Amino acid sequence: MFGLITALILIALYWTLLYRGVSRVVFTAVTAAVIAALWGVGVLGPIGVTLVGVLFAIPAVLFNLVPLRRALVSKRLYTLFRKILPEMGATEKEAIDAGEVWWEGEMFRGRPDWQQLLDFKLTELTTAEQSFLDNETETLCAMIDDWQVNFELKDLPEDVWQYIRDNRFFAMLIPQDKGGLGFSAYAQSCVVAKIATRSLTAAVTVMVPNSLGPGELLVHYGTESQQNTWLPGLASGREIPCFALTGVEVGSDATQMPDRGIVCKRTIDGEDVLGISLTFNKRYITLAPVATVMGLAFKLKDPDGLLGDPDKVEYGITAALLPTDTPGVHIGRRHYPGAVFMNGPIHGEDVFVPLDAIIGGPEQAGKGWRMLVECLSAGRGISLPALSTATGKGMYGITSAYARIRRQFGTEIGNFEGVREGLGVIGGYAYILENVRNLTASGVDHCTPSVVTAMIKYHATEMMRTVINHAMDIHSGRGIIMGPRNYLAAAYQALPVAITVEGANIMTRSLMIFGQGAIRCHPYVLKEMEAAHSDDFKQGLRDFDKLLFAHIGFSINRMVRAFTLGITGARLARAPVEGEMADYYRHLERFSAALAFSADLAMGSLGGALKLKESTSARLGDVLSHLYMASATLKACEDNEASEQDTVHATWALEYHLHEIEAAFHDFIRNYPIARLRPLLSIVALPTGRRFAGPTDEINARLCDQMASMSLDSPFGKRMSYDIFVGRGENDPTGRLMAAFDKLQDVDPYYGDFLRGVKKGEIVGETIAEQLADAVTRGRLDEAQAEAIREYDRLRYDVLLTDDFSKEYLMNPNSEAARRAEDKEADTLRKVS
Repeated sequence: MFGLITALILIALYWTLLYRGVSRVVFTAVTAAVIAALWGVGVLGPIGVTLVGVLFAIPAVLFNLVPLRRALVSKRLYTLFRKILPEMGATEKEAIDAGEVWWEGEMFRGRPDWQQLLDFKLTELTTAEQSFLDNETETLCAMIDDWQVNFELKDLPEDVWQYIRDNRFFAMLIPQDKGGLGFSAYAQSCVVAKIATRSLTAAVTVMVPNSLGPGELLVHYGTESQQNTWLPGLASGREIPCFALTGVEVGSDATQMPDRGIVCKRTIDGEDVLGISLTFNKRYITLAPVATVMGLAFKLKDPDGLLGDPDKVEYGITAALLPTDTPGVHIGRRHYPGAVFMNGPIHGEDVFVPLDAIIGGPEQAGKGWRMLVECLSAGRGISLPALSTATGKGMYGITSAYARIRRQFGTEIGNFEGVREGLGVIGGYAYILENVRNLTASGVDHCTPSVVTAMIKYHATEMMRTVINHAMDIHSGRGIIMGPRNYLAAAYQALPVAITVEGANIMTRSLMIFGQGAIRCHPYVLKEMEAAHSDDFKQGLRDFDKLLFAHIGFSINRMVRAFTLGITGARLARAPVEGEMADYYRHLERFSAALAFSADLAMGSLGGALKLKESTSARLGDVLSHLYMASATLKACEDNEASEQDTVHATWALEYHLHEIEAAFHDFIRNYPIARLRPLLSIVALPTGRRFAGPTDEINARLCDQMASMSLDSPFGKRMSYDIFVGRGENDPTGRLMAAFDKLQDVDPYYGDFLRGVKKGEIVGETIAEQLADAVTRGRLDEAQAEAIREYDRLRYDVLLTDDFSKEYLMNPNSEAARRAEDKEADTLRKVS
């Protein structure tokens, strides 16, 4: 019995040491004390203590005496590591080095510092930014008729283009001292989001110059001369920019672009000019058909050593800026994507530009890829999450309102559980998107996060896809008939654009999120790789030795922590708050530890082959992504003092995230390429199996009830709608819907009783007019209430109508005769209805 108790004490002691992650010195000292104690109490005799002492002393000396460890262990491992580690290409290294690690690093490393998240201050709109959102942006939205844009003109009207230019919508990121608005990333996100709730075409038109474009490249890398030359025109709207990166043969793998620039001399106006001969063929370039200035990415070569280095021919990807009317540039034709924003090809043959066209000047030759990756990384955190959030929040209000107005089988369709399944997803995703957008855009204002923006681009646009699909299902036929009344079809049709641009979603999930995240977020891996590539063998060995053994200790600690937290239901983890959200903090820490160990095991066992195991790395990327998104919701809930609405929405979101995390781990383990490691991964990551099944019907119903009754004047309602444009008037697609919904709120106290009376036969009449008259006669309604219901019923019916057109109008919508005839006929039909 004594021996059993002693064994249990020792197991508990060493488990605690490993769980807490003590240093090797402390672990060694404790072990020495344990051996002495066992000898002192008689558990070990002279022979036993000698044997145990020798067995302990050998590894203790080997691993604690650094020179000995380095000579006998680390040197061999370092030599092997240098041989098997694949060479990192310049472009790959630039992609990895670009940007910074931010909060996602904490979620990757297995022991997040929650206080760091809670102390982080989200960006708030300045007075000028709020005014721009409330006034200029509101005005722009009101000017746009999206049916006219998408069907009749297939372009923004000229007055809208002019308003965008005059009010510097293209210059939100350009500093004020250069003539721009100098807005924060968060403000840009809010402006783009609001425009997107009115017109995706207008939103894309505005967002691209404020994302990856000449303006941003000039601000960050341009010479003073280049900034003075181009920024005033870009800021005023006199110049319209585009950036040509994607080509016919090259999409996501931009490093393989065939477009080339050859350094050469040309005689111009009798003088020899050192410049570049450009040959390129680009496509999918937003704003290209109307651009006046273009950024261009190409591979630069200097075969004659004209740049000053006779031994260097290949300079690599370079970014240049040139007017679109430069001789040899062919531009102006349009692609026709799912939305009608300006997008088209650009090509040129032997286009000559002076050497100072290189952004940043000749000394930046070959450094274009780093520029592009850093700017694109930041842009991903602003533009596409803004579009996705706008869609989510827009569908939140529109679909919940429509689900109340539309009745079938004697009740609102929002009461059907089947409809509520989709409606709850819309509400939950909209809440997630808003929280993630706020945190990520605020992060971009403080640093240049790279991994987090890739994960949010992917998940935000995929959530947008799901939200639109559910909204279309709930609206049914009302959503598929094209016309001025339809506020869904344009977004549905344009959805693939968001999924595809700035890195196709398949590539983003499979290659980028974990591929970059594992290296950038890990506390040791990138440093170990840098040590392995060091030209100084001795210094590299010293660095590698220190990193390697710290890495081993880190991995063991995360394994023990993940297993311990898993079998205890995360009860041992610490939460920074109390109340309903505390358990979610604990579970996220548990899965963070499981991710850290799983990532180490995957990188250690698969090595460079992990790059080719895209599904394996994608699932670990899913875990990291949902950890980050869940933490954004926890922060939002805490920042807003866990109001009732926040608690219901956050509970739905967190149950969803934890379910997705477990599902990703389950698929990762079940399909892990090395079968013998699957049991270990399962024991560490999911020791008690899966316990999170997603939001329950009960929490989904509570969420739907809140959506149906939410007031835009409540604090929660204001947060969910402050950057949403809602049209006004019965001739506006969303205006007529919200007018009917507002009227429904007015008549709600007695409208239900009226409908029940009709259904039971207590109120009679063939038409609504007859029923209302009978209700007044019977005293069920007074005259004012009857008139209010009559007005609501008129608005309700108008909401349910869909558009129809004459053949002449559909064949030629811009024909004045066809449009006049169409307007007259439509007016007649409205009066009949």
